[in-house]
Amino acid sequence: MDAERTYTELAQRARAALASVDASPGVAKPDPILLAEKVRRNFGGVTAVDVQHLEVQRGSITALIGPNGAGKTTLFNLLTGFDTPDTGEWMFDSKNLKKVVAHKTASLGMVRTFQLTKSLTKLSVIENMKLGATHQIGEKWWNGLLPFRYRKQEAIIERRADELLKRFKLDHMRDQYAGTLSGGQRKLLEMARALMTNPRLVMLDEPMAGVNPALKQSLNEHIRGLRDDGMTVLFVEHDMDMVHDISDWVVVMAEGRIIAEGTPDQISANPAVIEAYLGTHQGKSLLEEENA
Repeated sequence: MDAERTYTELAQRARAALASVDASPGVAKPDPILLAEKVRRNFGGVTAVDVQHLEVQRGSITALIGPNGAGKTTLFNLLTGFDTPDTGEWMFDSKNLKKVVAHKTASLGMVRTFQLTKSLTKLSVIENMKLGATHQIGEKWWNGLLPFRYRKQEAIIERRADELLKRFKLDHMRDQYAGTLSGGQRKLLEMARALMTNPRLVMLDEPMAGVNPALKQSLNEHIRGLRDDGMTVLFVEHDMDMVHDISDWVVVMAEGRIIAEGTPDQISANPAVIEAYLGTHQGKSLLEEENA
């Protein structure tokens, strides 16, 4: 089966699973891989996140959008263990993550990238990739004294890293310092490194931020490719063309709360979303206004 047909069938399957879901905030999904309940985070007197209920459908590409300051990245931080909410619970694949720290969350199969890339600039591209692998035998100091204990696994990890670098068209940069990569290439490296954990859920925080137009289409295809490989994708984005192009479902936040959910077409015409983004300019759809 060719790649285009595979993409089409998987996209149709994801959208079919969501076809009967009501377009309303906090709506239940047929098969959620991620669930958040009453997650709240205050900073002083400001409520940054107040999510009463959120479910992310397994096998879908879900966009999380909203105006600047809506709480999207803060929600990502809370769900992935990089910050602690004041109240609430959240579950990944039926496992409660309330007391799970960030690195353990990744090892369970829920991995994220950052708006500002976190590549180690003084290490080579291949070294950055190998650091992303989990459960490495050589990480234990006593195994580090006995190379025969970890060399076989290290060779397997390096082969996996090389395969991903080739997939993301970074293999020609393999031995160069990560600091020499462009902003877009660092985005690709971070996405490729995230896959070293063999995740089931990939969370991307503004993957298009700082990326030149020539790489945007490539990133779109790579995100679709994650779903083609059986992963679920949840991403934060301001590029509404991208949101409409690749997402199966859209969740909208404003002032820390979820104000709308639905398909891209439903969201683009939702009055509450238009009001949140545009204030009094409600004469056009959201996407029309964004592209004006």
